[in-house]
Amino acid sequence: MTRFLLYGGKGGVGKTTVAAATGHRLAVAGHETLVVSTDPAHSLADAVKTEVGSDPTKIRSGLWGVEVDPQTGIDRYRSLFEALASEFSDAGIRMDEEEIADLFTTGVMPGSDELAAIEGMATYIESDRWDRVVFDTAPTGHTLRLLDLPSVMDRGVATAMDLRDQVRRKVNTARTMMFGPMASRRDDGPDDFTEMRERMERVGTVLRDPEQTAFRVVTIPETMAVRETERLVAKLREFDVPVTTLVVNKVIEEAGDCQRCQGKQAVQEDAIARLRESLPELAIWTIPDQSGEVTGIEALERVADSLGAVE
Repeated sequence: MTRFLLYGGKGGVGKTTVAAATGHRLAVAGHETLVVSTDPAHSLADAVKTEVGSDPTKIRSGLWGVEVDPQTGIDRYRSLFEALASEFSDAGIRMDEEEIADLFTTGVMPGSDELAAIEGMATYIESDRWDRVVFDTAPTGHTLRLLDLPSVMDRGVATAMDLRDQVRRKVNTARTMMFGPMASRRDDGPDDFTEMRERMERVGTVLRDPEQTAFRVVTIPETMAVRETERLVAKLREFDVPVTTLVVNKVIEEAGDCQRCQGKQAVQEDAIARLRESLPELAIWTIPDQSGEVTGIEALERVADSLGAVE
């Protein structure tokens, strides 16, 4: 059973619609399902025509949605470094705001959008509340930075922990010299930094586990979109993320007598043929082009009819 489904791709191809339709279909099949939007430009609420906030909101029976608050991740990450600065202060090492900022950005500082996304992923990956969790990720660049985030944060946190341990050793040495062996500080059990590293490691492990996770790339049948899709799949494979499916949205099925429509349909057929040729190992699902905005449960049901078997 694939518990976590991730949808990614370039902006404007319909990732949110497909993610919401997938969530709806899973809920109808009897699975308690949560759709998580990690895209900073949230549109999940628009897709389901229901107010969705930073806490899970019930959309219909068996279906929940949440739009991750971009500030959540940055606050959690910064609080670790503020606590570290406070510990340094207790040890007699004073740090001004600029120095705290430098410490905070140790290594490569991830952006708040990616931090919020990874924090949201960690929260709902670790939760047993839902049978299935569907992630609507941000456009391609954000998604790739997100996948790199566990290792980026590990480098930054590791550097900070090393600096902290150096300070603690010096403090303990000074205390021992002044007050004897019993005066040295003892640190029992995992601290917040250790827990953060372990949490990020668990997220990275789940994202690479084909028994738990499937990544589906959403695209449209246009030349530039196909090229970006090919690049995204290649990058995902570098991260060892299990890519299983290409979802081709906005496909013209009936061109009628409209010459312009016929020309566009021919371009689309060529684009889909290229995808089949360049990525033959991936399943391809096509979603018919629909007139008007695709919002609300009825519209999502039409999209869901084009998706493959419920997993």
